[in-house]
Amino acid sequence: MSVQEYLEKHLLSRKIEEAVNAAVRAKAPDPVLFIAGHMRRAAPAVITRVRARQILDGHGAPAVEVELHTNKAIHRASAAGSGALEGAAADAAGAAERRKILAKVVADSVRMINDKVSEALVGMDPQEQSQIDQAIMDLNKARHKAELGVGANAMLAVSIAACKAGAAEKEVPLYKHIANLVGKSATTLPVPAITVINGGKHAGNGLPIQEIMILPIGAKNFEEAMQMGSETYHHLKVAFMSNILCWMHLYVSHISVVVHLYSYTWVQYVHQTVGNNHVSRSPERFAHFCRYLLTSYFYRMLFWRNMAQTAATLEIMVGLLQIFPGNISEGLDLVIAAIERAGYNGRIKLAIDVAATDFCTGKKYDLEFKSTKKSGQNFKTADDMIEIYSQLCSEYPLVSIEQPFDKDDWEHSKKLTTLELCQVAGDDLLMSDPERIKRAVNEYTCNALVLKASINLSIRFLYMQANQVGTVTEAIEVVKQAKDAHWGVMVSHRSGDTEDSFIADLAVGASAGQIKAGAPCRGECLTNYNQLLRIEGELGSEGVYAGENWRTVNTS
Repeated sequence: MSVQEYLEKHLLSRKIEEAVNAAVRAKAPDPVLFIAGHMRRAAPAVITRVRARQILDGHGAPAVEVELHTNKAIHRASAAGSGALEGAAADAAGAAERRKILAKVVADSVRMINDKVSEALVGMDPQEQSQIDQAIMDLNKARHKAELGVGANAMLAVSIAACKAGAAEKEVPLYKHIANLVGKSATTLPVPAITVINGGKHAGNGLPIQEIMILPIGAKNFEEAMQMGSETYHHLKVAFMSNILCWMHLYVSHISVVVHLYSYTWVQYVHQTVGNNHVSRSPERFAHFCRYLLTSYFYRMLFWRNMAQTAATLEIMVGLLQIFPGNISEGLDLVIAAIERAGYNGRIKLAIDVAATDFCTGKKYDLEFKSTKKSGQNFKTADDMIEIYSQLCSEYPLVSIEQPFDKDDWEHSKKLTTLELCQVAGDDLLMSDPERIKRAVNEYTCNALVLKASINLSIRFLYMQANQVGTVTEAIEVVKQAKDAHWGVMVSHRSGDTEDSFIADLAVGASAGQIKAGAPCRGECLTNYNQLLRIEGELGSEGVYAGENWRTVNTS
């Protein structure tokens, strides 16, 4: 091919002339840079390559990261698949086995993306999100049923990467691109549901419910909301450490008295039986030495036990571990006290994630499921749980209860919702499934959706189950479905998430009103909160914080 033929084939002369003319009209201070940008925009919007790799999530477990290449840039997205890996109480051998299975799942996902998904998506326009997601779903359906988890885990990361590429092609922020996909022009900053105490399977304490959260609905903007949440979190943290040190001091003081009496009595006994020649001539000095050894031992034992429990809790969900609350009321009292110390009484509300499925046995709920010494008094029926929730709502500023019953207990979830005590959010009950949401709307089983734009690869007894939404299009559809029913929407992270901040943009673009991203610490949580702070700064005066309207933002 001659030079002239090459120029004519790609219309280079005309395109270069148009770029130069545009630079002249704009009087660009740097014409070369302007022309380069103009030429890049002239390149067709197509996907040129899709590649995946294995990375580590917040638990140190394998996860999928996708690189989606276009003519203009490379866009990365990741999706965590570990969930809680059966919680902190899982035995080491079982956890190791589950991680091996998860590693195989992720390896298969990476291979599927590199071999199949890339071939299917190359040449498609990343701005056509629904078409891309449909292609991914068709590819997933074509796979054997036994490999469902593999396809589901792979398709979400690809869908998110395509969404990021679509925003870049339109030269708009990701949250605005999502708002366009939703069909809304306005965007809203969500109220953060900040985790402050972990319980349930995420912690080694006696608290049966999974999380206690705070919602700074009284803040004037998102920046102030995070300041309020962070200050309360650290007030609670200081109170925890003070309580632990006081408890250790009291415990060891009692031990010291016992050791003193025991050691002195033992020395007297030796004197009487074998005589002074076989022991020290100073019983007091020997007793002091015994007290020193045993007291040091107990201090070390208590310190390392508490530190190990704290480390285990921070590894799972980065909420604070508290060794004292054995019931919900004690935990809520601690949080209320921290809110008052921070000076935000009345401006911060409470929420709990019960995760009742974790301690449901038959048709009853074992509030002592983590205790080795069960009293039998905390084995509650579903009606008993309704009474407990009603009492909590009357005694505390509790505005949201997530997953209050077993995932298939539609009857009692409806009973609680009809009382209209607070927001009743469906997580396992709904699984972000349009059919289950439709049923819940018709039966008034709950009044809020917990949207987890991630794949839960639940590894139990060596089988895999995929739930929650698997593409951006599916996430948008279930948000619309919930908003049409006048529900609240809480966009949620997953335990052990990656550093991908997609859910922050999703919460703003979909005007969810609520976001649950964990505690104000550690990278996988802070990446979402910091992204929301950036978005608010970018929006300036246009950035509206949901605040008191956290449940009713953009409902039809």
